[in-house]
Amino acid sequence: MTKEMNSFSQEIQKKYDNDSLIYPEEKHFKSLRQVTFGGDNAEAYWSFDDKQLVFQSNFEGWGVGCDQMFLMDADETFKDKQPPMVSTGKGRTTCAYFMPDNKHIVYASTHLKDEECPEVPLRNNGKYVWPVYDSFDIFVADLEGNITAQLTDEPGYDAEATVSPKGDKIVFTSDRSGDLELYTMNLDGSGVKQITDELGYDGGAFFSPDGSKLIFRSSRPKTDSEIKEYKDLLAKGLVQPTEMELYICNADGSDLRQLTNLGNANWAPFFHPSGEKILFSSNFEAERGFPFNLYLIDIDGKNLERVTHGKTFDAFPVFSNDGKHLIFSSNRNNGGTRDTNLFIAEWQD
Repeated sequence: MTKEMNSFSQEIQKKYDNDSLIYPEEKHFKSLRQVTFGGDNAEAYWSFDDKQLVFQSNFEGWGVGCDQMFLMDADETFKDKQPPMVSTGKGRTTCAYFMPDNKHIVYASTHLKDEECPEVPLRNNGKYVWPVYDSFDIFVADLEGNITAQLTDEPGYDAEATVSPKGDKIVFTSDRSGDLELYTMNLDGSGVKQITDELGYDGGAFFSPDGSKLIFRSSRPKTDSEIKEYKDLLAKGLVQPTEMELYICNADGSDLRQLTNLGNANWAPFFHPSGEKILFSSNFEAERGFPFNLYLIDIDGKNLERVTHGKTFDAFPVFSNDGKHLIFSSNRNNGGTRDTNLFIAEWQD
């Protein structure tokens, strides 16, 4: 009887630990599991069969000095073990995504220019900035970390590649035109087509579930001073991501329209499995820039709904292909540190 009671008690505790990660208002989360436990872990993307994920981490405990790519099974956690690295361990990497065969990933890396981690400027004249490294190119690798193809070799920034659920196209961001625009290409790097052409940082694009549309973030400076500041920063390989809105268009760039007009930073958008809503991260309700929470909005810009209710940072939401799970990055349950960890939720509409 004691053994049975202990087992029952452990199950109750396990459920409590799981549910305690969910804030009371977070009705879309049926359960929530923490995956990583240290460092900055982000941009986790599912394989086409939902069995594995690839993500980037700079966790020093795993022996890396800046973002590298790691592979995990969908049911794994990494409190006491380390996932296998599937990037080279050289330079800095970003934005890995599974290819349709579930046996390869596409990601961007700076390793051809320098095997060391590049410097990370976080401020320019006191303002928060992101680096846009001109040494980023896009590569394909197998799940053992062997690079099997290089998809871009243009001068400048090529990164932020994601793959259409249809399995036929890659969308990515490049400054080959002199501005940060979206492009699409075939899986082998051929057939490159420019999608956007307005001044501003167009990035972080994802295809809709049927591959017909693109959702992305953009800075779109308007006034003379904003335009000058944007161009001056870009000339230094920097962007200021503090004011961004979401835009949506057809996969060929037609029917482009602004989806949000909320103010502050609206970014990391991803299509809901229905294709009729967008889940994204925003700090538009925050006076001082934090917190960032997740929100849902219809693709016609209506029915804005807050999904997470944290007081720090929730971002990079990505639905599994079957729509049953959501992985995202969060500062919750980090013991007051700055660690950003991965969490997987069972999703319910």
